[in-house]
Amino acid sequence: MSGLYQAQRAMRNMRQAAMQRGVIAVLDIGTWKVACLVLRFDGPDNFSDGDGVGTMAGQSRFRVIGAASTCSRGVRFGEIDVMVEAERAIRTALQSAQKMAQVRVDHVIACFSGASPRSYGLAGEIDVENGAVTEQDIARVLAACDMPDIGAGREVLHAQPVNFALDERSGLNDPRGQVGERLASDMHLVSVDQKAIQNLAHAVRRCDLELAGVASSAYASALSALVEDEQELGAACIDFGGGATGVSVFLRKHMIYADSVALGGDLITADLSAGLSVPTSFAERVKTIYGGLVATGMDDREMIEITSETGDWEHDRRTVSRSDVIGIIRPRVEEILEDVRTCLDSAGFEHLPSRQIVLTGGGSQLPGLDALASKILGSQVRIGRPLRVRGLPQAATGPDFASAVGLSLFAAHPQDEWWDFEVPVERSSKRSLNKVLRWVRENW
Repeated sequence: MSGLYQAQRAMRNMRQAAMQRGVIAVLDIGTWKVACLVLRFDGPDNFSDGDGVGTMAGQSRFRVIGAASTCSRGVRFGEIDVMVEAERAIRTALQSAQKMAQVRVDHVIACFSGASPRSYGLAGEIDVENGAVTEQDIARVLAACDMPDIGAGREVLHAQPVNFALDERSGLNDPRGQVGERLASDMHLVSVDQKAIQNLAHAVRRCDLELAGVASSAYASALSALVEDEQELGAACIDFGGGATGVSVFLRKHMIYADSVALGGDLITADLSAGLSVPTSFAERVKTIYGGLVATGMDDREMIEITSETGDWEHDRRTVSRSDVIGIIRPRVEEILEDVRTCLDSAGFEHLPSRQIVLTGGGSQLPGLDALASKILGSQVRIGRPLRVRGLPQAATGPDFASAVGLSLFAAHPQDEWWDFEVPVERSSKRSLNKVLRWVRENW
Protein backbone atom coordinates (compact mmCIF):
# COMPACT_ATOMS: atom_id res chain seq x y z
CA MET A 1 0.00 0.00 0.00
CA SER A 2 2.93 2.35 0.59
CA GLY A 3 3.65 2.63 -3.15
CA LEU A 4 0.04 3.62 -3.80
CA TYR A 5 0.16 6.06 -0.89
CA GLN A 6 3.20 7.81 -2.36
CA ALA A 7 1.76 7.86 -5.90
CA GLN A 8 -1.49 9.43 -4.75
CA ARG A 9 0.34 12.03 -2.66
CA ALA A 10 2.57 12.88 -5.62
CA MET A 11 -0.51 13.46 -7.81
CA ARG A 12 -2.10 15.62 -5.11
CA ASN A 13 1.07 17.71 -4.90
CA MET A 14 1.10 18.14 -8.68
CA ARG A 15 -2.52 19.31 -8.55
CA GLN A 16 -1.65 21.90 -5.92
CA ALA A 17 1.34 23.12 -7.96
CA ALA A 18 -0.75 23.41 -11.14
CA MET A 19 -3.47 25.34 -9.31
CA GLN A 20 -0.87 27.71 -7.87
CA ARG A 21 0.17 28.44 -11.46
CA GLY A 22 -3.49 29.07 -12.19
CA VAL A 23 -4.41 26.57 -14.94
CA ILE A 24 -5.35 22.89 -14.95
CA ALA A 25 -7.41 20.67 -17.26
CA VAL A 26 -9.96 17.98 -16.45
CA LEU A 27 -10.51 15.05 -18.77
CA ASP A 28 -13.59 12.80 -18.85
CA ILE A 29 -12.65 9.68 -20.82
CA GLY A 30 -15.91 7.98 -21.70
CA THR A 31 -17.07 5.34 -24.13
CA TRP A 32 -19.19 7.80 -26.12
CA LYS A 33 -17.03 10.88 -25.93
CA VAL A 34 -13.87 12.39 -24.51
CA ALA A 35 -14.54 15.78 -22.91
CA CYS A 36 -11.92 18.29 -21.77
CA LEU A 37 -12.37 21.47 -19.72
CA VAL A 38 -9.54 23.94 -19.07
CA LEU A 39 -9.91 25.74 -15.72
CA ARG A 40 -8.36 29.01 -14.62
CA PHE A 41 -8.16 29.81 -10.92
CA ASP A 42 -8.18 33.35 -9.60
CA GLY A 43 -5.25 32.74 -7.26
CA PRO A 44 -4.13 30.97 -4.10
CA ASP A 45 -6.10 33.27 -1.79
CA ASN A 46 -9.37 31.62 -2.73
CA PHE A 47 -8.46 28.19 -1.35
CA SER A 48 -10.14 27.62 1.98
CA ASP A 49 -9.80 24.87 4.54
CA GLY A 50 -13.39 23.77 4.02
CA ASP A 51 -15.90 22.94 6.70
CA GLY A 52 -14.68 19.54 7.79
CA VAL A 53 -12.52 16.56 7.02
CA GLY A 54 -13.64 15.01 3.77
CA THR A 55 -16.35 17.54 2.94
CA MET A 56 -16.65 19.52 -0.26
CA ALA A 57 -15.77 23.09 0.57
CA GLY A 58 -17.60 26.04 -0.95
CA GLN A 59 -17.39 26.73 -4.65
CA SER A 60 -13.90 27.80 -5.61
CA ARG A 61 -13.47 30.87 -7.75
CA PHE A 62 -12.51 29.19 -10.99
CA ARG A 63 -13.64 29.80 -14.53
CA VAL A 64 -13.88 27.44 -17.50
CA ILE A 65 -11.78 29.08 -20.21
CA GLY A 66 -11.69 26.18 -22.66
CA ALA A 67 -14.10 23.35 -23.44
CA ALA A 68 -14.15 20.68 -26.12
CA SER A 69 -15.36 17.16 -26.74
CA THR A 70 -14.83 14.58 -29.44
CA CYS A 71 -16.17 11.14 -30.29
CA SER A 72 -14.41 8.58 -28.16
CA ARG A 73 -12.32 5.91 -29.80
CA GLY A 74 -10.50 2.97 -28.28
CA VAL A 75 -12.61 2.93 -25.09
CA ARG A 76 -14.84 -0.04 -24.27
CA PHE A 77 -17.02 -0.53 -21.20
CA GLY A 78 -15.52 2.63 -19.75
CA GLU A 79 -11.92 1.40 -19.99
CA ILE A 80 -9.18 2.01 -22.55
CA ASP A 81 -9.21 -0.84 -25.06
CA VAL A 82 -7.04 0.44 -27.95
CA MET A 83 -4.28 2.74 -26.73
CA VAL A 84 -3.46 4.47 -30.06
CA GLU A 85 -7.10 5.40 -30.76
CA ALA A 86 -7.69 6.55 -27.19
CA GLU A 87 -4.57 8.72 -27.33
CA ARG A 88 -5.76 10.30 -30.58
CA ALA A 89 -9.16 11.14 -29.07
CA ILE A 90 -7.56 12.63 -25.94
CA ARG A 91 -5.19 14.76 -28.03
CA THR A 92 -8.07 16.02 -30.20
CA ALA A 93 -10.20 17.10 -27.23
CA LEU A 94 -7.23 18.60 -25.37
CA GLN A 95 -5.91 20.57 -28.34
CA SER A 96 -9.35 22.01 -29.10
CA ALA A 97 -9.85 23.05 -25.47
CA GLN A 98 -6.36 24.59 -25.33
CA LYS A 99 -7.02 26.49 -28.55
CA MET A 100 -10.21 27.95 -27.10
CA ALA A 101 -8.43 28.80 -23.83
CA GLN A 102 -5.36 30.15 -25.64
CA VAL A 103 -3.11 28.55 -23.06
CA ARG A 104 -0.99 25.42 -22.84
CA VAL A 105 -1.90 22.83 -20.22
CA ASP A 106 0.64 20.47 -18.66
CA HIS A 107 -1.43 18.79 -15.90
CA VAL A 108 -4.79 17.05 -16.10
CA ILE A 109 -7.14 15.36 -13.68
CA ALA A 110 -8.98 12.45 -15.31
CA CYS A 111 -12.01 10.32 -14.56
CA PHE A 112 -13.25 7.06 -16.04
CA SER A 113 -16.05 4.56 -15.54
CA GLY A 114 -15.96 0.79 -15.45
CA ALA A 115 -12.90 -0.98 -13.97
CA SER A 116 -15.11 -3.14 -11.70
CA PRO A 117 -15.22 -0.88 -8.61
CA ARG A 118 -15.76 -2.43 -5.19
CA SER A 119 -16.79 -0.60 -2.02
CA TYR A 120 -15.57 -1.34 1.49
CA GLY A 121 -16.52 0.16 4.83
CA LEU A 122 -13.59 0.43 7.25
CA ALA A 123 -13.52 1.33 10.95
CA GLY A 124 -10.73 2.36 13.31
CA GLU A 125 -10.48 3.53 16.92
CA ILE A 126 -7.69 5.06 19.01
CA ASP A 127 -7.06 6.84 22.32
CA VAL A 128 -6.58 10.60 22.05
CA GLU A 129 -3.08 11.40 23.33
CA ASN A 130 -3.22 15.03 24.44
CA GLY A 131 -6.82 15.68 25.40
CA ALA A 132 -7.75 17.57 22.22
CA VAL A 133 -7.84 15.90 18.81
CA THR A 134 -4.95 16.90 16.54
CA GLU A 135 -4.02 16.31 12.90
CA GLN A 136 -1.79 13.46 14.07
CA ASP A 137 -4.76 11.83 15.82
CA ILE A 138 -6.72 11.95 12.56
CA ALA A 139 -3.80 10.27 10.80
CA ARG A 140 -3.51 7.60 13.50
CA VAL A 141 -7.21 6.73 13.51
CA LEU A 142 -7.21 6.40 9.72
CA ALA A 143 -4.14 4.16 10.00
CA ALA A 144 -6.00 2.08 12.60
CA CYS A 145 -8.79 1.25 10.13
CA ASP A 146 -8.81 -2.46 9.34
CA MET A 147 -7.58 -2.75 5.75
CA PRO A 148 -9.45 -5.35 3.70
CA ASP A 149 -7.73 -7.73 1.32
CA ILE A 150 -8.73 -6.03 -1.94
CA GLY A 151 -7.12 -8.80 -3.99
CA ALA A 152 -4.26 -9.04 -6.45
CA GLY A 153 -4.30 -6.73 -9.45
CA ARG A 154 -6.48 -4.13 -7.76
CA GLU A 155 -5.73 -0.61 -6.58
CA VAL A 156 -7.36 1.86 -4.20
CA LEU A 157 -9.01 4.72 -6.09
CA HIS A 158 -10.72 6.54 -3.20
CA ALA A 159 -10.22 6.21 0.56
CA GLN A 160 -12.25 8.89 2.31
CA PRO A 161 -13.16 9.35 5.99
CA VAL A 162 -16.95 9.60 6.13
CA ASN A 163 -17.67 9.81 9.86
CA PHE A 164 -15.92 10.52 13.16
CA ALA A 165 -17.02 9.72 16.71
CA LEU A 166 -15.48 11.27 19.81
CA ASP A 167 -16.43 9.43 22.99
CA GLU A 168 -20.25 9.21 22.93
CA ARG A 169 -20.73 11.80 20.16
CA SER A 170 -20.94 10.49 16.59
CA GLY A 171 -21.64 12.05 13.20
CA LEU A 172 -18.77 14.55 13.45
CA ASN A 173 -17.38 16.06 10.27
CA ASP A 174 -14.16 17.36 11.78
CA PRO A 175 -13.19 16.51 15.38
CA ARG A 176 -9.89 18.44 15.32
CA GLY A 177 -9.55 20.73 18.32
CA GLN A 178 -12.34 19.02 20.25
CA VAL A 179 -11.67 17.47 23.65
CA GLY A 180 -12.21 13.76 24.17
CA GLU A 181 -10.60 10.47 25.13
CA ARG A 182 -11.59 7.95 22.45
CA LEU A 183 -11.64 8.77 18.72
CA ALA A 184 -13.25 6.48 16.14
CA SER A 185 -13.53 6.83 12.37
CA ASP A 186 -15.39 5.20 9.51
CA MET A 187 -13.72 5.26 6.11
CA HIS A 188 -15.10 4.41 2.68
CA LEU A 189 -12.65 2.72 0.33
CA VAL A 190 -13.13 2.07 -3.40
CA SER A 191 -10.85 -0.32 -5.24
CA VAL A 192 -10.68 -0.78 -9.02
CA ASP A 193 -8.86 -2.93 -11.55
CA GLN A 194 -5.23 -1.82 -11.44
CA LYS A 195 -4.70 -2.13 -15.19
CA ALA A 196 -7.49 0.39 -15.89
CA ILE A 197 -5.63 3.08 -13.92
CA GLN A 198 -2.28 2.12 -15.43
CA ASN A 199 -3.67 2.31 -18.97
CA LEU A 200 -5.24 5.69 -18.21
CA ALA A 201 -1.97 7.06 -16.83
CA HIS A 202 -0.05 5.69 -19.81
CA ALA A 203 -2.47 7.28 -22.29
CA VAL A 204 -2.13 10.65 -20.54
CA ARG A 205 1.67 10.45 -20.57
CA ARG A 206 1.65 9.60 -24.29
CA CYS A 207 -0.12 12.93 -24.79
CA ASP A 208 2.79 14.76 -23.09
CA LEU A 209 0.74 15.45 -19.96
CA GLU A 210 1.17 14.84 -16.26
CA LEU A 211 -1.63 13.06 -14.41
CA ALA A 212 -2.43 15.22 -11.38
CA GLY A 213 -5.38 13.20 -10.11
CA VAL A 214 -7.82 10.44 -10.96
CA ALA A 215 -11.42 9.84 -9.90
CA SER A 216 -14.39 7.62 -10.57
CA SER A 217 -16.87 9.01 -13.11
CA ALA A 218 -19.76 7.98 -10.85
CA TYR A 219 -18.25 10.06 -8.04
CA ALA A 220 -17.56 13.07 -10.27
CA SER A 221 -21.07 12.99 -11.77
CA ALA A 222 -22.67 12.98 -8.34
CA LEU A 223 -20.67 16.03 -7.25
CA SER A 224 -22.27 18.08 -10.02
CA ALA A 225 -25.71 16.45 -10.38
CA LEU A 226 -26.75 16.12 -6.72
CA VAL A 227 -27.87 19.29 -4.97
CA GLU A 228 -26.60 19.99 -1.45
CA ASP A 229 -29.69 18.64 0.35
CA GLU A 230 -29.52 15.39 -1.61
CA GLN A 231 -25.85 14.90 -0.73
CA GLU A 232 -26.68 15.60 2.91
CA LEU A 233 -29.85 13.52 3.41
CA GLY A 234 -29.02 10.58 1.16
CA ALA A 235 -29.27 10.11 -2.59
CA ALA A 236 -28.01 7.88 -5.36
CA CYS A 237 -26.58 9.17 -8.62
CA ILE A 238 -26.90 6.88 -11.65
CA ASP A 239 -24.47 7.91 -14.40
CA PHE A 240 -25.97 6.39 -17.55
CA GLY A 241 -22.98 6.24 -19.87
CA GLY A 242 -22.23 4.63 -23.20
CA GLY A 243 -20.19 1.64 -22.06
CA ALA A 244 -20.99 1.46 -18.34
CA THR A 245 -23.54 2.76 -15.86
CA GLY A 246 -21.98 4.16 -12.69
CA VAL A 247 -23.72 4.05 -9.32
CA SER A 248 -22.76 6.20 -6.33
CA VAL A 249 -24.55 6.79 -3.03
CA PHE A 250 -24.04 9.93 -0.95
CA LEU A 251 -24.93 10.74 2.65
CA ARG A 252 -23.84 13.72 4.77
CA LYS A 253 -21.97 15.04 1.73
CA HIS A 254 -19.78 11.94 1.53
CA MET A 255 -19.76 9.13 -1.00
CA ILE A 256 -20.49 5.97 1.00
CA TYR A 257 -20.89 3.47 -1.86
CA ALA A 258 -19.75 3.12 -5.46
CA ASP A 259 -20.34 0.47 -8.09
CA SER A 260 -20.65 0.07 -11.83
CA VAL A 261 -22.83 -1.93 -14.21
CA ALA A 262 -20.99 -3.00 -17.36
CA LEU A 263 -23.99 -2.10 -19.53
CA GLY A 264 -24.74 1.21 -21.19
CA GLY A 265 -26.18 3.06 -24.15
CA ASP A 266 -23.90 1.32 -26.64
CA LEU A 267 -25.79 -1.93 -26.08
CA ILE A 268 -29.07 -0.18 -26.86
CA THR A 269 -27.57 0.99 -30.15
CA ALA A 270 -26.31 -2.53 -30.85
CA ASP A 271 -29.79 -3.93 -30.18
CA LEU A 272 -31.31 -1.45 -32.63
CA SER A 273 -28.66 -2.24 -35.21
CA ALA A 274 -29.40 -5.96 -34.97
CA GLY A 275 -33.17 -5.60 -34.63
CA LEU A 276 -33.56 -3.24 -37.60
CA SER A 277 -30.69 -4.71 -39.68
CA VAL A 278 -29.05 -1.31 -40.09
CA PRO A 279 -25.50 0.01 -39.56
CA THR A 280 -24.53 1.14 -36.06
CA SER A 281 -24.31 4.79 -37.12
CA PHE A 282 -27.88 4.74 -38.42
CA ALA A 283 -29.09 2.89 -35.31
CA GLU A 284 -27.54 5.61 -33.14
CA ARG A 285 -29.38 8.26 -35.15
CA VAL A 286 -32.69 6.40 -34.78
CA LYS A 287 -32.14 6.10 -31.03
CA THR A 288 -31.32 9.79 -30.67
CA ILE A 289 -34.23 11.10 -32.75
CA TYR A 290 -36.97 8.51 -32.21
CA GLY A 291 -35.91 6.70 -29.05
CA GLY A 292 -38.21 6.39 -26.08
CA LEU A 293 -39.50 3.97 -23.48
CA VAL A 294 -43.29 4.40 -23.41
CA ALA A 295 -45.28 3.64 -26.56
CA THR A 296 -48.67 5.24 -27.23
CA GLY A 297 -51.23 4.83 -29.98
CA MET A 298 -49.64 7.69 -31.89
CA ASP A 299 -46.33 5.80 -31.95
CA ASP A 300 -48.01 2.96 -33.86
CA ARG A 301 -48.83 5.42 -36.63
CA GLU A 302 -45.50 7.30 -36.64
CA MET A 303 -43.42 5.61 -39.32
CA ILE A 304 -39.64 5.84 -39.59
CA GLU A 305 -37.96 5.41 -42.96
CA ILE A 306 -35.07 2.97 -42.86
CA THR A 307 -32.38 3.44 -45.48
CA SER A 308 -29.27 1.33 -46.07
CA GLU A 309 -26.94 0.45 -48.92
CA THR A 310 -27.03 -3.34 -49.24
CA GLY A 311 -28.21 -3.34 -52.87
CA ASP A 312 -31.49 -5.06 -52.01
CA TRP A 313 -34.06 -2.38 -52.89
CA GLU A 314 -36.82 -3.76 -50.66
CA HIS A 315 -34.44 -4.09 -47.72
CA ASP A 316 -32.90 -0.66 -48.27
CA ARG A 317 -36.23 1.17 -48.42
CA ARG A 318 -38.35 0.13 -45.46
CA THR A 319 -40.44 1.74 -42.78
CA VAL A 320 -40.87 0.75 -39.15
CA SER A 321 -43.10 2.27 -36.52
CA ARG A 322 -41.76 4.16 -33.54
CA SER A 323 -43.47 1.53 -31.37
CA ASP A 324 -41.18 -1.08 -32.90
CA VAL A 325 -38.15 1.03 -31.98
CA ILE A 326 -39.40 1.47 -28.40
CA GLY A 327 -40.04 -2.28 -28.21
CA ILE A 328 -36.36 -2.91 -28.95
CA ILE A 329 -35.01 -0.25 -26.58
CA ARG A 330 -37.12 -0.89 -23.48
CA PRO A 331 -36.01 -4.46 -22.59
CA ARG A 332 -32.34 -3.45 -22.54
CA VAL A 333 -33.03 -0.39 -20.38
CA GLU A 334 -35.07 -2.53 -17.99
CA GLU A 335 -32.13 -4.94 -17.73
CA ILE A 336 -29.74 -2.08 -16.88
CA LEU A 337 -32.11 -0.68 -14.25
CA GLU A 338 -32.59 -4.12 -12.67
CA ASP A 339 -28.80 -4.40 -12.29
CA VAL A 340 -28.73 -0.88 -10.81
CA ARG A 341 -31.39 -1.93 -8.30
CA THR A 342 -29.19 -4.87 -7.28
CA CYS A 343 -26.33 -2.42 -6.63
CA LEU A 344 -28.56 -0.17 -4.53
CA ASP A 345 -29.81 -3.15 -2.51
CA SER A 346 -26.18 -4.12 -1.82
CA ALA A 347 -25.54 -0.56 -0.60
CA GLY A 348 -28.41 -0.67 1.87
CA PHE A 349 -30.01 2.25 0.06
CA GLU A 350 -33.38 1.64 1.72
CA HIS A 351 -31.89 2.61 5.11
CA LEU A 352 -31.15 6.20 4.08
CA PRO A 353 -33.31 9.04 5.46
CA SER A 354 -34.06 10.25 1.93
CA ARG A 355 -34.05 7.89 -1.03
CA GLN A 356 -33.79 10.31 -3.93
CA ILE A 357 -32.35 8.94 -7.18
CA VAL A 358 -30.80 11.25 -9.77
CA LEU A 359 -30.18 10.07 -13.33
CA THR A 360 -27.45 11.77 -15.31
CA GLY A 361 -25.06 11.01 -18.17
CA GLY A 362 -25.77 10.96 -21.89
CA GLY A 363 -28.14 7.98 -21.69
CA SER A 364 -30.38 9.73 -19.16
CA GLN A 365 -31.80 11.91 -21.94
CA LEU A 366 -33.84 8.99 -23.30
CA PRO A 367 -37.51 10.11 -23.05
CA GLY A 368 -39.45 8.33 -20.31
CA LEU A 369 -36.38 7.01 -18.48
CA ASP A 370 -37.21 8.80 -15.22
CA ALA A 371 -40.71 7.27 -15.06
CA LEU A 372 -39.45 3.77 -15.85
CA ALA A 373 -36.61 4.09 -13.35
CA SER A 374 -39.02 5.21 -10.63
CA LYS A 375 -41.15 2.14 -11.28
CA ILE A 376 -38.24 -0.33 -11.19
CA LEU A 377 -36.11 1.29 -8.47
CA GLY A 378 -39.04 2.23 -6.25
CA SER A 379 -37.89 5.73 -5.39
CA GLN A 380 -38.33 9.30 -6.48
CA VAL A 381 -36.32 9.87 -9.65
CA ARG A 382 -35.29 13.02 -11.44
CA ILE A 383 -32.95 13.87 -14.30
CA GLY A 384 -29.88 15.72 -13.06
CA ARG A 385 -28.06 18.39 -15.01
CA PRO A 386 -24.62 19.55 -13.88
CA LEU A 387 -24.20 22.64 -11.71
CA ARG A 388 -23.59 25.85 -13.60
CA VAL A 389 -20.00 26.95 -13.22
CA ARG A 390 -18.53 30.18 -14.51
CA GLY A 391 -17.55 30.18 -18.15
CA LEU A 392 -19.18 26.85 -18.99
CA PRO A 393 -20.42 26.96 -22.62
CA GLN A 394 -24.10 26.30 -23.22
CA ALA A 395 -23.20 23.16 -25.19
CA ALA A 396 -21.61 21.68 -22.06
CA THR A 397 -24.55 22.15 -19.67
CA GLY A 398 -26.37 18.89 -20.45
CA PRO A 399 -26.38 15.67 -18.39
CA ASP A 400 -23.69 14.19 -20.66
CA PHE A 401 -21.20 16.70 -19.20
CA ALA A 402 -21.99 15.90 -15.55
CA SER A 403 -18.72 13.98 -15.07
CA ALA A 404 -16.57 16.73 -16.58
CA VAL A 405 -18.21 19.47 -14.50
CA GLY A 406 -18.05 17.34 -11.35
CA LEU A 407 -14.37 16.72 -12.01
CA SER A 408 -13.89 20.50 -12.08
CA LEU A 409 -15.40 20.73 -8.59
CA PHE A 410 -13.23 17.81 -7.49
CA ALA A 411 -10.15 19.62 -8.83
CA ALA A 412 -11.01 22.79 -6.92
CA HIS A 413 -11.92 21.15 -3.60
CA PRO A 414 -11.19 17.44 -3.40
CA GLN A 415 -12.51 15.62 -0.37
CA ASP A 416 -9.78 14.65 2.06
CA GLU A 417 -8.49 11.15 1.49
CA TRP A 418 -6.34 8.73 3.42
CA TRP A 419 -3.14 9.92 1.70
CA ASP A 420 -3.73 13.58 2.60
CA PHE A 421 -2.58 12.82 6.14
CA GLU A 422 0.82 11.65 7.44
CA VAL A 423 -0.49 8.15 7.98
CA PRO A 424 1.98 5.78 9.69
CA VAL A 425 3.28 3.19 7.27
CA GLU A 426 3.02 0.34 9.78
CA ARG A 427 -0.48 -1.07 9.87
CA SER A 428 -2.22 -3.64 11.96
CA SER A 429 -2.13 -7.16 10.55
CA LYS A 430 -5.75 -7.65 11.46
CA ARG A 431 -7.93 -7.74 8.35
CA SER A 432 -11.66 -7.42 8.69
CA LEU A 433 -14.42 -6.04 6.53
CA ASN A 434 -17.12 -3.83 8.01
CA LYS A 435 -20.49 -3.21 6.45
CA VAL A 436 -20.52 -0.06 4.36
CA LEU A 437 -23.51 1.46 6.13
CA ARG A 438 -22.97 0.22 9.68
CA TRP A 439 -22.52 3.69 11.10
CA VAL A 440 -25.45 5.02 9.04
CA ARG A 441 -27.85 2.53 10.61
CA GLU A 442 -26.53 3.33 14.09
CA ASN A 443 -26.81 7.09 13.75
CA TRP A 444 -30.06 7.62 11.81
